[in-house]
Amino acid sequence: MGRIYTELSQEHIDFIECQHLFFTGSAPGEGRINISPKGMDTLRVLDAHTVGYLDLTGFGAETAAHVREDGRLTFMFCSFEGRPLILRLYGRGELRRPSDDGWEALSRRFPDHPGGRQVVLLHVESVQTSCGFGVPLMDYRGEREEYGRWAAKKGEEGLLQYQRDKNQESIDGLPTGLGEAD
Repeated sequence: MGRIYTELSQEHIDFIECQHLFFTGSAPGEGRINISPKGMDTLRVLDAHTVGYLDLTGFGAETAAHVREDGRLTFMFCSFEGRPLILRLYGRGELRRPSDDGWEALSRRFPDHPGGRQVVLLHVESVQTSCGFGVPLMDYRGEREEYGRWAAKKGEEGLLQYQRDKNQESIDGLPTGLGEAD
């Protein structure tokens, strides 16, 4: 049976820290709902009310646009091995970028991946657990290497240019703020 909590417990944090994959869900006031898989050890629990992930340069920037426009954000974790569980975190998103005050201290909490364009923070308002009985058992085989090769080939300036060229708007035409001059 599912339960709702007002903050992350140590048991929730331990579960989150064991996951190799999580999903983000966001939406503007009007427009497409976005659900994105995330991995590569980019997520960190900062405290009982704050979770964040290092957002890497890529094709889409829906979460950035949605957080700027609406703010609602959900993270979902599923147990693919061991005890079945689904854990959802609901709250308000915040974007922190390299030009923001406090970026250095915050970014040190995350791995140094090439192409890190921002940290997406979730200020947790509620935590929901559910059974997870319908989630299949699956084995983790490792991280894919394609992103690292792609980002290394582009280089720092190439990644910034990619953001300017391809990450200025969401698929619904909402501004992301990515790639803007400092």
